[in-house]
Amino acid sequence: MQLLLKNDISQVPLLADFIDQVCEEFALDSNLCFQLNLVLEEAVVNVIQYAFPKGEEHTFTLDADKEADTITFVLKDDGKPFNPLKQAPNVDINLSAEKRQIGGLGIFLVQQMMDDVDYQRTPDGMNVLVMRKKSS
Repeated sequence: MQLLLKNDISQVPLLADFIDQVCEEFALDSNLCFQLNLVLEEAVVNVIQYAFPKGEEHTFTLDADKEADTITFVLKDDGKPFNPLKQAPNVDINLSAEKRQIGGLGIFLVQQMMDDVDYQRTPDGMNVLVMRKKSS
């Protein structure tokens, strides 16, 4: 399954519909669907807000696939190179929100809720974020 999105925040409801379709297609339970909605919205909103220069229109994709008991989501964009696993700020969740630095909480959430997260920059200039979650 694939979703094509524009780098416009108004596209977020399309993401929610897509995740609902994925959950139905793969017969996922509601707790897992909630987690996937949270994680994927965070990842997609980060692409929308930060991957492209302001004012430029771009499209990017989110693919979903299931093999055995693992669901894989692949987020691909042609935005500026950014490895969130290495370049996002470290988050100290023990600090209060007021004392915590801005940034990094989203990828922290993604890494905590997914079973495996990987990033690569392809030779043709694509950011590829692969997120896997066991469905059982």
